[in-house]
Order: sequence, then C-alpha cells, then structure tokens
Amino acid sequence: MEQYNVLVVDDEKEIRDAIEIYLKNEGIKVIKAADGIEAIEKLNEQPVHLILLDVMMPRQDGITTTFRIREDKNIPIIILSAKAEDTDKILGLQVGADDYVTKPFNPLELIARVKSQLRRYVSLGTYEGKTKVIDLKGLTLDQSSKEVTAHGEPVRLTPIEYKMLELLMTNAGRVFSIHDIYERVWKEPSYNAENTVAVHIRKIREKIEIDPKNPRFLKVVWGIGYKIEK
Repeated sequence: MEQYNVLVVDDEKEIRDAIEIYLKNEGIKVIKAADGIEAIEKLNEQPVHLILLDVMMPRQDGITTTFRIREDKNIPIIILSAKAEDTDKILGLQVGADDYVTKPFNPLELIARVKSQLRRYVSLGTYEGKTKVIDLKGLTLDQSSKEVTAHGEPVRLTPIEYKMLELLMTNAGRVFSIHDIYERVWKEPSYNAENTVAVHIRKIREKIEIDPKNPRFLKVVWGIGYKIEK
C-alpha cells in the first residue's frame, strides 16, 4: 500500500503536531511547515499528495500560497480557516483550494476530508475501466490522459474542478442540482454546499469559456442546478 505525504502548514506548532498525530495514526506521513514560504520550499524538495494550509500566517499567508502553488501544481489543498465567516473559505476556493475545514476542527472530520481528497487525487492517475474522449465542439475532455482543452487550448484544472467537469460532460444535457454535484464529486453528504459548488463552477467557467458571463458550455438552470450544453 502506497504511503501518502501530507504537507501541514500552520504557524502554530501545537496544531501542526496535533494534526501529525491524527494523520500518522492513519498511516500518512506528515511534512510540516510554519508558513507559506517554507511550504513552497518543502513542496519542491519531496513528493506531496495533499496540503493542509492555514490562512493567517506570517511572511506569506495561505491565500497567497495557494495562488502560487496553483501556478504549476494541481495537488489537493484543504484550507484551515480560524474564522467562522465564509470570507476566508470563499477566497481560498476562488484561488484554487479544493476544500476547507474551520478551526477548531473535529479530528474525525479532518481525517475524512483528507482521505476523500487523497482518493480523488490518486484516482485521477489510476482510473480504471473504459475511457473515452468527450468532444463537445470546442470543449474536449480525455478521460485517459485527464486532459481538457477549450477552443483548442489546454486547460489546467484542479482535481475537484476536473471531477466536476467530467461529471457534467459525461452527462451532457442533464441538469444536476448543487446537492447532486457535491455528493457525487465530494463523496459525502451535502450540507450548506451552495457557496462551495458555486465558487468552483465560476472557476471552471473562467477557464473554459471565452466569456464566462455568457457561457457557451457550462449553463445554469435557474432554481434547479447546472448542466453542460450538448
């Protein structure tokens, strides 16, 4: 069984150490960093399969770090936010994070979210079964290589964005509710998922549409959900 490496980034040593204990009990190796700059250094030194990233840190905060990581890496990122408000969560998702956990967190919830993201990330490279290329006249998704092109140009998607787009494209024309999308992609019950799904939909549109405000492919069906136009 492959051992996964999780990079834990938080300026509070007690939190880093506590998370290390939780994850080590699950057979996961933990790499620790105290801020965003150290996190980037660690990321370039060794393989990392997932990042747990605090928002408020000295030198370089979590939002800036997420943005810089997303310039060339699609590793899953879970934001650790100390605020109950949606601001940090939404901003983190907007710059490329895949999920968030609010401090103080339940260890069981944290472990469940880490495992869920790791399963999705690894499955992108170990997808088994019949694969195909889905071509919707300007938008193409190759399930074998996990590559997406829009208007002839390659599109860089995060693991969550890819899974969402794959779901919609393999069911082109079918409308999925926000709760359907969340439960099929995140593989967990949908609870207050509206903002999370909406932010990822917006990010996908920005990457695949010529005019995201007047989308050609990814449509909203008001009061029902979203679909990919055939």
